[in-house]
Amino acid sequence: MGNSNWTSVSHFVLLGISTHPEEQIPLFLLFLLMYTINISGNFAIITLIISTPRLHTPMYIFLGNLALADICFTSTTVPKMLQNTFSPTKAISYLGCLAQTYFFICFAAMENFLLAVMAYDRYIAIGHPLRYSMILTRMLCAQMVAVCHVLSHLHALLHTFLMGQLVFCADNRIPHFFCDLYPLMKISCTSTHLNTLMIHTEGVIIVSGALTFITASYACIISAVLQIPSAKGKWRGFSTCGSHLTVVAIFYGTLTWVYFQPLSSYSVTKGRIVTVVYTVVIPMLNPFIYSMRNRDVKGAFRKWMSRI
Repeated sequence: MGNSNWTSVSHFVLLGISTHPEEQIPLFLLFLLMYTINISGNFAIITLIISTPRLHTPMYIFLGNLALADICFTSTTVPKMLQNTFSPTKAISYLGCLAQTYFFICFAAMENFLLAVMAYDRYIAIGHPLRYSMILTRMLCAQMVAVCHVLSHLHALLHTFLMGQLVFCADNRIPHFFCDLYPLMKISCTSTHLNTLMIHTEGVIIVSGALTFITASYACIISAVLQIPSAKGKWRGFSTCGSHLTVVAIFYGTLTWVYFQPLSSYSVTKGRIVTVVYTVVIPMLNPFIYSMRNRDVKGAFRKWMSRI
């Protein structure tokens, strides 16, 4: 196809999860419910951490940043999807699409890095409890959070810049509910070899590096838990690790399935369903998995409710 046959695309059409009219209202209500739970749950965690001096420790600072990342992560895609459910055009501008891609990648990477940092924090708390405050100082905690933010934005900038170099044909329909990388690359008229190469190299390093760090941290945590003399203490430790690792496994499993496969074998239909898990479901579950089983958080929540 020659350059003369390409047309300038000023906007894209987001077809959503389903094109069947009878499914639009149930899907709208389902995603609205999950989004409401996500926002209210994560906002409650942030409010508790800010308003409770006892929770001004590295563990809860990391948790507060994870809650903020979850709010931003889901807010990048779900509000637009809810708006498009009843929109006759379902359109998003070209620049709006690139902006959505940027922030989606940024907050996904931020969650990736924060999960790794939180795993390290748990390892220090369980493996070296007496030296916890000396190892994880407030300065180091602030530096780790800052590094997570900087790396996330650089990662998003790289892939969004490469996406901005692609040329798109007259068919501007994206069979997805947001501007994701693979669906956009599928409708591009130009070669996506460099984009795919960077996803499978730099992207793999970012994700696999954090996952390796998390795995090593939890292996050390499990080793430390096994040394606890009481059976009750071991059960509590394994129960906490198990819930955390379940979230980690689902998050990285779905992320890997969607992006770390050849573009030619990528299925948009399956991809958009799997994407819902790590873009909506996991951020909704994180407040309950990482917070509601924590005695300090539950105690602060009860005091907060009694004041209200």
